[in-house]
Amino acid sequence: MDLNATFRIALRALRRNRLRSFLTALGVIIGVGAVIAMVALGEGAQRTIERQMEEFGTNVLMIFAGSAGTGGRQAGIGSLPTLTLDDAKAIEKEVPTVSLVTATVRTQVVAVYGNQNWTTSAFGVTPEFAAVRQWKVAAGRFINQEDMEGEARVVLLGQTVAENLFGNADPVNETIRIKNLPMKVIGVLAKKGTTISGSDADDVLYLPLPVAMKRIQGTTRLGSIQIQTQSTEDLPLAEEQTTALLRQRHGIPLGEPSDFVIRNFSERLSAREEQARTFKYLLAGIASVSLAVGGIGIMNIMLVSVTERTKEIGIRMAVGATERDILSQFLVEAVALSVVGGILGIMLGIGGSLVMGWMGMGETSLSLWPIVLAFAVSGLVGVFFGFWPARKAARLDPIEALRYE
Repeated sequence: MDLNATFRIALRALRRNRLRSFLTALGVIIGVGAVIAMVALGEGAQRTIERQMEEFGTNVLMIFAGSAGTGGRQAGIGSLPTLTLDDAKAIEKEVPTVSLVTATVRTQVVAVYGNQNWTTSAFGVTPEFAAVRQWKVAAGRFINQEDMEGEARVVLLGQTVAENLFGNADPVNETIRIKNLPMKVIGVLAKKGTTISGSDADDVLYLPLPVAMKRIQGTTRLGSIQIQTQSTEDLPLAEEQTTALLRQRHGIPLGEPSDFVIRNFSERLSAREEQARTFKYLLAGIASVSLAVGGIGIMNIMLVSVTERTKEIGIRMAVGATERDILSQFLVEAVALSVVGGILGIMLGIGGSLVMGWMGMGETSLSLWPIVLAFAVSGLVGVFFGFWPARKAARLDPIEALRYE
């Protein structure tokens, strides 16, 4: 019997029991769909971290003011104002592994335009901030040295702030008010998405550092200093040299804790990326169990089918069908169930990943390799779990099969 005839007979047998065939393939459908959706969720998380690494920079160190302690309680990083502009200048001058230094202060403000207002985080920054943080300007320009020296009342808006104050209008060259000070909008920052901590990175506005320190916050101390090294390999040495320099400048005795904190975010992001990768493979592994369960379901139903069709098998053998013909027929039935289940599972997985992204359950990223792999595995499941029932059918004794009732 040729292969075409084998396929026709196998498909005819499956069509006779459409509901049972669908329920048999359901395990494979769920398994393939789950694998694709879970891998898409894991890849989405990994891609988010990779994007944060690209945007933040892998050769950046953050220096924060220390933590104030009262009655045995610590108020948290930044509560002890210990960093100054002179510290930033000293780091730039005396730490050879550093290529760029920028200083910042941060406070909460209410930005007002017309009858619209928006509470956001205001950062006082230097012109080097854009290069250190790799933040581009979507419209207008960034703060320059003239703005710093002249203490110009200018401001850049993050996308979230611009949308809430101006809607679809162009905010460049418009004037907003911050703490009753008129501030000219000189630019809109490019969209960033979420920060490392998961907050909205676009819900910010940037001012020249002197203006933020004197006019907005009324302080002479910095909230943080950010430094960019010449390469990622220089980070450990830069951290060591910066720590030694600041401890010396702040007069901290040997053995006493530092009054500042240095964070290497590239290490944190790398660790999170590794966690996301492990999470992706774990999700895929758990979802793959459904495929194994679906394969066992196919084997179970095929064994039942062999028992139900024992007499049919005996008649086919009596009219000339060989063991190979019977083996091929039942193997094709099992593979057909798996392949159809794989196709429907791919559709379910793609739809499920899109729905998860739409519902805000996390960023999802569909790629070709899990789809191809899941489909190939579904076919192999049919071969693996269908072989034993097919072999059992092929080895039936024709005379005993004809007598079977």
